[in-house]
Amino acid sequence: MSRPKVLVAMKLVPEIAIDLLRKRFDVEVCDSILVTQAELMKKVPGKFAIFCSPANKIDEELIKTAGPSLKVVGTMSVGYDHVDLSAMKKYGIRLGYTPDVLTETVAETTVGLLIATTRRFFEANHAVKTGGWKDVTPVWMCGRGIRNSVVGIVGCGNIGTSIAKKLKAFEISQLLYTSRSEKPAVNALGGKLVTINELVEQSDFIILSIALNEDTKFIINKERIAKMKSHAVLVNIGRGGLIDQDALIEALQENRIGGAGLDVMTPEPLPLDSPLMKMDNVVLLPHIGSASIETRTEMAILTAKNIIAALDNAAMPKEVQF
Repeated sequence: MSRPKVLVAMKLVPEIAIDLLRKRFDVEVCDSILVTQAELMKKVPGKFAIFCSPANKIDEELIKTAGPSLKVVGTMSVGYDHVDLSAMKKYGIRLGYTPDVLTETVAETTVGLLIATTRRFFEANHAVKTGGWKDVTPVWMCGRGIRNSVVGIVGCGNIGTSIAKKLKAFEISQLLYTSRSEKPAVNALGGKLVTINELVEQSDFIILSIALNEDTKFIINKERIAKMKSHAVLVNIGRGGLIDQDALIEALQENRIGGAGLDVMTPEPLPLDSPLMKMDNVVLLPHIGSASIETRTEMAILTAKNIIAALDNAAMPKEVQF
């Protein structure tokens, strides 16, 4: 009797996760790092499960193309804005995801991105490599320190809380955060729950660590950028759609804010002709917030275990409820 089939929508997934799946499934691994939607549509019919990432759009058309065999989608991510939840619910398909395991790695990346942006590391590195390191003045390549600053974290779930803990060690003067409710762990660090408008007005450093949904899309818009301090640095490790990118580009070009550190942007990959590519006051990373070997391996294993649980009609280790 034939075994159920899993489509892994990317290559180079840690082999330990693929081996787990092969014990129970026939596994087809796409041979592209960034598989096209057309290729997904071609390969998905008859599959029991899709092992995917935020680069893959799981919409109703894809689900219908898969047919009634499709029972579960496992995304190797904490965010699932690439998945049409209403269509998943309509067709009775379960969704597994990978929260918690990437918390510390993403928080580490956030702190590194913040420091690199405010202390101008990439700009300074470029100067070293291109002959700009000569006849320097006392203020050459000076950035702003984090000590005694006001830090605002938009979205204080597990990742935001971990970021807060790490930045507290920098002896900041005030920690502000937004959340649907008080966070005792953040309050214990001296954090203060405020509105988004209060946070953008008062913070020297603004960090976005909130999920993208209809309520949070463009949570940083033209009006809120206008409220920011002239030296404010904006860091985004959530999703590109949290920011009105055109408004951000305009503000950066006119030096109305200090800079931006972006691990996520719109679209991804960012076109080489994007104005963001040409700005000295912007640090760009290619969505590598969770990119440690240990974390990506854990994420892959958890995704596989979520899919296996669906086969056994059992509780997933981590399932999105909708």
